[in-house]
Amino acid sequence: MGLDMYLSQKRRGTKSVEDVAYWRKANHIHQWFVENVQGGVDDCKEYYASRKQLKKLLDTVNAVLQASRLVPGKVTNGYRLTKIGTKLVETPIVKDGRRIADPSVARALLPTQSGFFFGSTDYDEGYYTDLEHTRDVLTNALAQKDEVRFYYQSSW
Repeated sequence: MGLDMYLSQKRRGTKSVEDVAYWRKANHIHQWFVENVQGGVDDCKEYYASRKQLKKLLDTVNAVLQASRLVPGKVTNGYRLTKIGTKLVETPIVKDGRRIADPSVARALLPTQSGFFFGSTDYDEGYYTDLEHTRDVLTNALAQKDEVRFYYQSSW
């Protein structure tokens, strides 16, 4: 279970569908699509994403990457349930890793989004790696000819 996200392309005049990108629990990218493509509705339906919208996302991702620098630090690697008295309390599992030194630009432009099995809301190496993946797939997708139309869909 968890947030799975797909970008597909369809060539005009055909019924063929090709996968362009897949993300797993990249909740900041998903939230961008919800706000900018889906009109604020998060319903797991397929939505047309225009080239202009994808270019806007690519520009946003590039701005966050440019402003972000990974540094050594403590990162959250899940949670453990601990019983304190009669209550179960979530305790973060912390490990050594890398995090974004100053996540203020990331928070402003591509904030994380919590949700049912949406993954980490930390601004860490996983967040950064999702940005790099998004940059790469959108750069390749936007190099396609205009006869290609793009669609975004998520599921959880």
